[in-house]
Amino acid sequence: MDKILIELYIPASGQVYDVFIPVHLKLFEVEALLVGAVTDLTGGYFTAANDTVLCDRATGDVLDINLSVQELGLRNGSALMLI
Repeated sequence: MDKILIELYIPASGQVYDVFIPVHLKLFEVEALLVGAVTDLTGGYFTAANDTVLCDRATGDVLDINLSVQELGLRNGSALMLI
């Protein structure tokens, strides 16, 4: 399987999105893709900044952007938060 389905929560808009992400990409690449999509989807409620991060939604832990999705152990149903 080369993609997983995650749940992405955007606190700025209060919205939750189901998103497929490739498992072989580094998280900084995934973050860039998500930022572009979410900026469009939220109609400007979310805008990226230099300190934008992806976190585990349950724990609030910031994910290491230098690791791949697979290396982080993310799987179908993982809940993330983009802040």
